[in-house]
Order: sequence, then structure tokens, then C-alpha cells
Amino acid sequence: MKKIKISGARQNNLKNISLEVPKNKITVFTGISGSGKSSLVFETIGAEAQRQINETQNSFVRNRLAHLGVADVDKIEHLNVPVIINQKRLGGNARSTVGTATDVYAALRLLFSRMGKPFVGYSNVFSFNHPQGMCPVCEGLGYTSRINTDQLFDKNKSLNEGAIRFPTFQTGGYRWLRYTMAGYFDNDKKLKDFSDEEWNLLLHSEEHKPKHPDKEWGKTMQYIGVIPRIERDFLKKDSKEYNLRKKDLQKIIESGSCPDCRGKRLNKKVLSCKIEGKDIADCAALPIDELLLFIQSLSSGSFETVLNELMRKLENVVNIGLQYLTLDRATNTLSGGESQRIKMVKHLGNSLEDLLYIFDEPSIGLHPKDLDHISSIIQQIKSKGNTVLIVEHDPDLIKIADHIVDMGPLSGSKGGEIVYEGSFEELKKSEGKTGQYFSRKRTYKTSPRMATDRIMIREANLFNLKNITVGIPKNILSVVTGVAGSGKSTLISKVLPKQYPEARIIDQSPIAISSRANLLTYLGVSDDVRNLFAKSNGVSNKLFSRNSEGACPNCKGLGIEKIDLAFMEDVEEPCEVCHGSGFNPEVLQFKYKDKNIAEVMSLTVEDALDFFENQGFSGHFNLLTELGLSYMTVGQRLNTFSGGERQRLKLTKELNGKNNLLVLDEPSTGLHPSDTENLMTILNKLIDHGNTVVVIEHNLDIISQADWVIDIGPGAGKYGGELIFEGTVEQLLADETNKRSATAAYLRKHLENH
Repeated sequence: MKKIKISGARQNNLKNISLEVPKNKITVFTGISGSGKSSLVFETIGAEAQRQINETQNSFVRNRLAHLGVADVDKIEHLNVPVIINQKRLGGNARSTVGTATDVYAALRLLFSRMGKPFVGYSNVFSFNHPQGMCPVCEGLGYTSRINTDQLFDKNKSLNEGAIRFPTFQTGGYRWLRYTMAGYFDNDKKLKDFSDEEWNLLLHSEEHKPKHPDKEWGKTMQYIGVIPRIERDFLKKDSKEYNLRKKDLQKIIESGSCPDCRGKRLNKKVLSCKIEGKDIADCAALPIDELLLFIQSLSSGSFETVLNELMRKLENVVNIGLQYLTLDRATNTLSGGESQRIKMVKHLGNSLEDLLYIFDEPSIGLHPKDLDHISSIIQQIKSKGNTVLIVEHDPDLIKIADHIVDMGPLSGSKGGEIVYEGSFEELKKSEGKTGQYFSRKRTYKTSPRMATDRIMIREANLFNLKNITVGIPKNILSVVTGVAGSGKSTLISKVLPKQYPEARIIDQSPIAISSRANLLTYLGVSDDVRNLFAKSNGVSNKLFSRNSEGACPNCKGLGIEKIDLAFMEDVEEPCEVCHGSGFNPEVLQFKYKDKNIAEVMSLTVEDALDFFENQGFSGHFNLLTELGLSYMTVGQRLNTFSGGERQRLKLTKELNGKNNLLVLDEPSTGLHPSDTENLMTILNKLIDHGNTVVVIEHNLDIISQADWVIDIGPGAGKYGGELIFEGTVEQLLADETNKRSATAAYLRKHLENH
């Protein structure tokens, strides 16, 4: 059997490990958070494979590829070409849609250019990004932006007093001079006193040369109204100033559906081309499963190949559980899990073989029913002769592995070793935390807390919700579940806070603090740490801040330097003066308990707990350990945290609160089953303090320990949005009459398989 051989891997916390990964098989890497899975799979195997491929390109192409450092490993033999499919959101601008990202829209364009009547042109003209296809009014965006003059102008001021509230139009600004020197206005007159003619001249005038401008007016200078100037200089799609002034523009701009194309993005000629009464924008607005039914209803002998190709692509999207999306949905509105599945779809259609596919927790955001689709897709990818590596915690995906590598035994400095290698059956007998989990009998909550009062969500009909009225029991743990796209997040994260503004949403969004903020600053203990150093050494505490007197003079406290390689990509290297610590090397002579400030910043939470054991703030580190974050370093910057890590960090702020309504969206994201137990302890602690906790979750271990379950479904998109079940876990399992609950079916299976 062919194998990828890794020798002497030492990336991050890896303890000089060597292993062989079988080719043309599915290998799952598991272990608790911080055990070294990602360091081995992404930062060693994936990074090295990607780096070697990148090096085969010329410098022009390399300049546009992500720069990957050399992995800390002795050698890796027999690597394949990698395809790395991670959780990173697709993002993209307003021109990137589900249709363009999956290549389905390209196949649909081809179909319309062949079968559509009347013929309006070849497939390119059906693109809203093509000059001949786009709507001329909104330039293919589907919406137009209108400037709100009440926000742009302060009518109680004159031009000299700064009536135009926009950068570069302010008093003395170079654009401001175009209005004060044009000779049209009394610059001391309040805007509210302007005549209709003056107001129109200031706002809307077309470009022209003024007749009696100020003597300093340039010979070639033209006058143009404020609104067309802002539209021309800032809002055109190629404007260089748009990004510079994005935040300022958001204050003055209102967007609405394009009046010309009504949001369809294309011009009238292109939209006149139809198949069975539908134009291409009508098709792109249908949920993908409905579009598939429409395409299947068409028949055309001469274009059968085009139809079949489009059907195959649409079936792939349906099979991956994204049938509720529409092709015109912007990619920057998709979740991380949806983004990862969209990336998967592209690879299902290709005929390349012998590649190395690497997946990052493909279970995230998925109900167990949706996981069945993912499992079959991963097996299809393998059956083409590819090698698949998966970093995963979900028991159902771990089971499909041909080979398992369990990392541990713990996290951070106590991890980085291989605890077990082999089959799933033998895993149950192994000593690691993963093996212990699989060897245990699974149970559910038989004596739940009962509520005496409820919070009522009434007539929820946002998006796909079908006028749901449901009660959230107070002071207990309610778990809201349902397949991806069923409407559970809409109900709990959008409708609930609208009807009950006091609800506190603890989600996975970035923590809005400066890019220099780290774990210690978030916990509010960085001053305590700096004061310990200052007191021990009799110096100012500012010396121990990377943002103050202690900053390295070379990298200004960032720890990295950018090296400009002209035609090749900028390379980020650790600063040669401070070696990446961000501190002035002179500061490192000062010690507290035999460690300098840079060494303390590199401590894991677990090590910091010992190091600061007698300090009043060490309780923070205890909390982080309970939340499964013991492997993080205390100086780690917040902008490097994953979504799940950010959410658990936010939970630390809620633990002392009382009588709050707390909503958590998938808090098990990225957690090993043993960490999930710790999370349950925290959630129960919150309820014991008198809080009401509502969790949106797919994790069967968490659902089984709920006091109350609310199941939304039965399907996704228009097939969802109904209240399928509400009650205890015991009632859910016993509810044989309710065949529509996918959660009940999978929970029974979960409890039987132990």
C-alpha cells in the first residue's frame, strides 16, 4: 500500500513525531482542541504540499499565491497535489454569488444561449458581470445606492461653517474649494436659506465651466454638483477612493433594488430571452431544488448534453444539503459551514485523480441528517482514487475513516503526540480521550428541570418561518434544533431578540477590539501582569506593554516584518530584532519568577494557571480551562481565534450574570466530545445562577442533555420553518407518531450505537 511518510514533525507543539498516512483512503485526525491535529494536518502536511506546488510556478503566479513558510519537519515523502477545503468563509464582493462560486451559473448561461428564445447572444451576455449583459443603471449589482442628503448636509450651517459632512469636502478641503470658489453661492449663507435654484446647483448640476468664478479658479477646472461628484469619484465600481472612504460612505448612502432591472442585474434585452416563460434571473432566484425540477421538466434532443451537465451540477448542490440556497445569493452572506460545502461542490465535478484532499471539520453547522450527505460525498471523492485527510470531532464522521490518528494526550505542551493509530473498532480500546468517549454508554436526561414560566415568541414569519408561536421555558436549558436551513437560527438569533431586545446573543462573530488585542487584554488582566513585573523590578509598568514603552523599535510591537520582494509576494518574517516577541530586547532582562515578559506571553492558559496560582486573577484561567481553551497562549491575538474559540471566550463575561436570557449559536463548534462535557458543566452553572439559556445546536450529546427540545423543520428552506416538536428528550424519543422529526430519528440511533 502506498503511503505518505512524515518524519520528525515539530510544528508548534508536535513532539518530533513520525507517521505514515495510507494513500487512497480516508484518514481522520482527531483529539481534543489544541492536541496538535491542525499543526500536523494543515501546518505540516498541507502547508508543505502547497508550498512545493507553489514553487513550480513562475514568479508572476507565485506573487498571487498565499505565502506559506517552510514547515518544521525533517521530511515528508510521497506527497500528492493538495486541495485544501477549509472553514474560511467565501466572502467575495457583491458580484460573487452561489451560482458563480459553484460554476452552476455558467452552465445555466450556456443553456439560455442555446435554448432561450429569442436568441440574444452567446453565454457571456447572460453574465451580470459582462458589459453587454449587465443592467446599465446598476452595472450588474441589482441594487442602486442613493445618497441621503439629510445625512450629507447640515442645513443649519453655511459652506464656510462646514455644511458638507464628508471627508475632502470639509472646510479647507480641496473639493470644498470647488463650491466656495465657483462664484455661485454666498458662502456665509445657511443652506436652509438657499433658493431652489441654488440648492439644485449645489446638489445636482452637471459638469460645466462656471461663468464668474473666483480669480484663483483654475483654467481647466470644471464645476459639478456634490452628488454627481461623489457618485463619480467614490461610487463607480473602479473607484480607488471607495475603499478608503467605505465607512464614511456607509453613513450617507441608502441602497435599494435597482428601479430599472428590479434587482435582476441584467439588461432588458437579455431578460427578454426566456425558457418556458422564465428568464435567467427568475431561474437564479429559485431554491436550487426547485430549479432542478424545472430543468428536469425540459426536453431538447439537440441540447441534451447541456441539460444533463446542468442537472448533474444542481444535483451535487442538493446532495450536499444546500438545496435551500438560490443561485443569486451573495457568497458573503454564507456561513463557514455553507462556504466549505460550496467549495466541495466544485470538486465533485472534476475528473482529476490521485489528489490529496484536506478537510477542516466538515461537520460544522450540520445536522446529523446533513452529515449523511457529506459522508457520501467524501466517499465519492475517495472512490476516484484520491487520498482524504479530515480533522474532525464528530463521531459520525470519525466512523467513516479507513484509518484514524488520535492526537493528545492533552492540549498545548501536554499534547503533540500520537495516542492511537488504527481502525475505528480498535479506537474504542485505546487510552486517549477519544477512545474513552467511544467506549462509554450514551445516556440522555431522564429528570429534566421543569419551567414555571415562559417567554413567548409570537407569529414568527421572517424568511422561511411559517407563523410560528412557541414558548421558551425560563431558567432551564432549551436546545433548538433542526436540519441546516430549517429556520432555527432565524427564529432564535433574529426573531427572539427583535421581540425581546434584552436577549444576549453570544455568537462566533469577531470580537470588535483592535488587532493588537490579546487574550490578557480581553480578560482585563494585562495591567495586573505588567504591575507584577514593574513591582518586582522597580520600573514603570509601561515597559511591559507591546503598545507602549516596551515595544520593539523595529517592528513597533507587532513581532513581524514585511519584506518587499518586488514582483514576488511580500513575505512576513519574525522581526529580526525581537525574534517575534514584539518587545524591546532590553525589556527582557527584567524577570518575574524567572521568566521575562515575552516568556510569560508564550505561556498556555494551563501553564499560566500554575505560574500565577496565588494571584487574584488566576480564576480567569480556571474558567478558560473549563471552556476547553487551556491550550491557548495568553499573549495570542484575538484576531487569530476561530469562531468557536471566540464564542467560548465571550461566555467568560456572562458567568457572573443573573436573570439573563442567553442565546448561544452552536457552542460545540470545534469541540472534542470530552470538551463538550465541560461546556455542559458551564451551561448548567449559568442556569444555576438563574439565567435562561437557549442553545441552537446539532450536537447529539448536547441535545440529549437538554431540559427542553424545540425542533424546527421538517426540511430546509421552503420545506422548513414549522414547529415540529417541543418537549423533553424523553418525549422526543417516545414520539413515534411524529415521523417528520429527523432529530428524533438520529438521536435514537445515537443512543443505540455506543
